[in-house]
Amino acid sequence: MAEAWLNHVCGDFFAAESAGLEPGTLNPLVVKAMQEVGTDISQKKTRAVFDVFKAGKLFSHVITVCDETGAERCPIFPGVTKRLHWSFADPSALTGTEKENMAGVRTIRDAIRAKIETWCEEVCPQNAGV
Repeated sequence: MAEAWLNHVCGDFFAAESAGLEPGTLNPLVVKAMQEVGTDISQKKTRAVFDVFKAGKLFSHVITVCDETGAERCPIFPGVTKRLHWSFADPSALTGTEKENMAGVRTIRDAIRAKIETWCEEVCPQNAGV
């Protein structure tokens, strides 16, 4: 979700790429929540941080979005970069009914968007709020 929002809100300044410790499958509730706001991430492939690192790309910023309670599972990306950490709940860790989990995913989705919009206003003010 963070990659999609960052590319949407300030994609003229950044090209976000997401990766985790281990590639997996997209959470179907996350895909659905993003489709609700007009963003289709259903064809995105998950990637491992190590694969991104091996590609040799340089990044001006590395932003981790792991929940503080699971910080030991948060990837570390080496190299010279500005590092930011934004703690958000992990949608796959939600428990409850599908309806309750969907509500939780929407809350996380909206919190990520709000954080990115605020950050983009600071970093690239003429592009924020797209």
